[in-house]
Amino acid sequence: MQQSLHAVTLVVPDYDDAIAFFTHTLSFSLTQDIDLGAGKRWVRVSPHGSTGGSLLLARAADADQRTAIGNQTGGRVGFFLETDNFDRDYKDMLAKGVHFEEAPRHEPYGTVAVWQDPFGNRWDLIQFT
Repeated sequence: MQQSLHAVTLVVPDYDDAIAFFTHTLSFSLTQDIDLGAGKRWVRVSPHGSTGGSLLLARAADADQRTAIGNQTGGRVGFFLETDNFDRDYKDMLAKGVHFEEAPRHEPYGTVAVWQDPFGNRWDLIQFT
């Protein structure tokens, strides 16, 4: 048997703002953007060079979903962006205005720093040792 994680939903306030952040600021690829009608779209983005899972950007459709924006994991780091060159990507993200909560740390498993997307979700930028 072979399985893989296809996508994880990230609730966002607006499709186009989310696409702009992920594709312009983080250089993700826009993998799919399909109009499903009635203002709903199937939008997937993937890290540059990734062959793994993707993010499904889902526009909040009601008040309950809007309250989940930025807090989908209860305040914990919920997303992990792995890189092959931490220093390069850290400097690039800083230059593009990404908010890091801390300076880079060197842990037994690698180099890591917590950052936030513009919607309030907490991420790790990580290069494993």
